[in-house]
Amino acid sequence: MNALGWVLAEEARAERFLALTGLTPDELRAALGDPATLTGVLDFLCAHEPDLVAAADALGLAPQVIVEARARLAR
Repeated sequence: MNALGWVLAEEARAERFLALTGLTPDELRAALGDPATLTGVLDFLCAHEPDLVAAADALGLAPQVIVEARARLAR
């Protein structure tokens, strides 16, 4: 799933993600392989239904797939 790519594809959404996570672009690049980063991306999507639905549509997924992936990461 390329949820992070979708988040970063639009400047305003990318800026909101960085602001909410407190990450700088350099910190985000350094943390790309960290499961906590993916969790943060999925948290970001799950917290705002319009983004969740739009991301799921763009990725060819049902929104529930993203929600379930987030739940699996939380374990």
